[in-house]
Amino acid sequence: MNHTFSKGVTIPSLIFILGVCLLAATFPSATEDVLNSIKNFIFINLNWVYIWVVTIIVLFLIYLMFSKFGKIRLGRNDSKPEYSFFSWISMLFAAGMGIGLMYFSVAEPIQHYSNEIFKGNPDINSAKNAQLYTFFHWGIHAWAIYAIVGLSLAYFSYRYKLPLSLRSCLYPLLKEKINGKWGNAIDVFALCSTFFGITTTLGFGVVQINSGLNILNLLQGNSFIYQIIIVAVLVSISIFSAASGLDKGVRILSNVNILAAIFLMLFILFAGPTVFIIGSFTEGVGNYFSNFFNLTFSTHVYEENTLPWFYKWTILYWAWWISWSPYVGLFIAKISKGRTIREFIAAVLILPTAFNFIWMSVFGNSAIWFDQYKAGGALSKLADNPDVLMFRFLDNFPLAGFASLLVILIIIIFFVTSADSGIYVMNGISTRNAKASPKWQSVAWGILLGALALIILKAGGLNALQSMTLITALPFSIIILFFIVSLVKALIIDMEYYEREFSAVTVPWSGEFWKERLRGIVSFSDKANAEKFIKTTVKAAFEELSEEFKQNNIEAHINHFENPLRIEIEIHYDVVNNFIYGVQVQSRAVSDYLVTEENLPDYEPSNNFYPESYFGDAREGYDVRLFTKNELISDVLKHFERFMEIISEHRNSMFISINANQKME
Repeated sequence: MNHTFSKGVTIPSLIFILGVCLLAATFPSATEDVLNSIKNFIFINLNWVYIWVVTIIVLFLIYLMFSKFGKIRLGRNDSKPEYSFFSWISMLFAAGMGIGLMYFSVAEPIQHYSNEIFKGNPDINSAKNAQLYTFFHWGIHAWAIYAIVGLSLAYFSYRYKLPLSLRSCLYPLLKEKINGKWGNAIDVFALCSTFFGITTTLGFGVVQINSGLNILNLLQGNSFIYQIIIVAVLVSISIFSAASGLDKGVRILSNVNILAAIFLMLFILFAGPTVFIIGSFTEGVGNYFSNFFNLTFSTHVYEENTLPWFYKWTILYWAWWISWSPYVGLFIAKISKGRTIREFIAAVLILPTAFNFIWMSVFGNSAIWFDQYKAGGALSKLADNPDVLMFRFLDNFPLAGFASLLVILIIIIFFVTSADSGIYVMNGISTRNAKASPKWQSVAWGILLGALALIILKAGGLNALQSMTLITALPFSIIILFFIVSLVKALIIDMEYYEREFSAVTVPWSGEFWKERLRGIVSFSDKANAEKFIKTTVKAAFEELSEEFKQNNIEAHINHFENPLRIEIEIHYDVVNNFIYGVQVQSRAVSDYLVTEENLPDYEPSNNFYPESYFGDAREGYDVRLFTKNELISDVLKHFERFMEIISEHRNSMFISINANQKME
């Protein structure tokens, strides 16, 4: 059977995945105890690693967004985004948070609010404190983790033409070694982390869907047979969606889901304590930013009674987001080609965070309000049962049955979008981003995902698998720091490459043809004149230059193109990218005040056509209509001299090496 799997990535990953799942299913208690011991040791003794890693990520991204590097595009300089802004945000949001928003939007604020550690402290307002920490756990810090991985992947993939793979993010440090065992190890880690993360999340989602259908009397009890049916139906839809590709299945489902989620949120907002929600949201945002740096660096080392809570919540969340970042980062990178770094960071950090704050305020603060004033503490009593808490919360609203059905529908779509994007990502990792993979591979990943999730659910090994996922976060947090180092190194080279001026040996224009230049400066050109310039001056210059190159044992080719008219001189190389200098017809509209200006020559056409230079590395060209034939030859030689100077520097190899780029494909 034909396949595109990379054996060095797929086989070790499957062995590890099946081994861990088999242990979790066969010896759930023993496996959970061992993994919990490892997890607890890391959380208690190495929690500062997570704090520093997340802090460095947040500060670095904020700096990058406002720095000169923010204007760099994720792709060629002329790249355009592939998806509309709404579809882009919808897809990254559905992949990034998904089921977790439905599972924790009521449960987390209620758990913080009802926690005896905070209730026993008279200096802490429990409701305000619950909102603050919910914002903290679901805000900028969480999305910064996703953003740094997604940004690194998108930058090295679309800017450097490397595969959309985690190994590519270390190219400036490892160079060709990323094609060997080091690269395979990184991809194996990403594949396993993605599989475990999705499996555990889907396991929790199935339980919540089952509980909701049971509360609505659509199912009787929480029988395992119901869970089998739920998984079978939803995984089948996920497989179909993943096989349909990003442009169809994932994009459409993400758009539908975000609209359904907004509708549900507005229903809760206006049917619930509206004034309290809006007021608490406003104060909560201010409280969050007032305590931003204190929360960021806090390790609770002076508050021993809160340390267990700190390990259970903040450190667990940081580990959870880090363990999910290979999957979410890969997916975000896949849909972000053509965005600038500034646009990417601003959108990924700010928009989902803002939506999360609104969502958590609407649901969490409503739940706290009902618990205080209407339910008599009934919701707090269910704090340890998040599977049913959302549905019991909705019992306080009109049309509770309809709202519960809508919640189940949203969870189902989140389930499907998480699974189908996960299947898509896992197939990409296992094939080293092969361009055309047979659809049976997506089907196989979907079946494996569903089957192992059910086996783990049946055996009660879901917590063990979750612990395994959290343990993987520690080594990957260190890898993320190396991503940052690689990114900084690459961005510095990138900026220098595109802003490099001509060397001192280039000769400026002389004043020999100043009269002709003056006439050209104050006149405008129509399309016929621009094309005539290319067919005569440019063509003659390139032909004469090509002959001279041959005299120096360099083979230069002249390429002609029509519609639009352009001509270029190209020198082929086996090791580095080809040198290209071309001239094409471009146009720009002329301002009305210039058309009517008496101190300029008469002007009739609506557009000014001019010959513009362009280059093989997508640097910005310029108007060459004032050049004579010899000056145009001189200009080509200036760029050729710059090209030769750049390729002689080893540090630029990642930009100019054909050999390196081909090996990555």
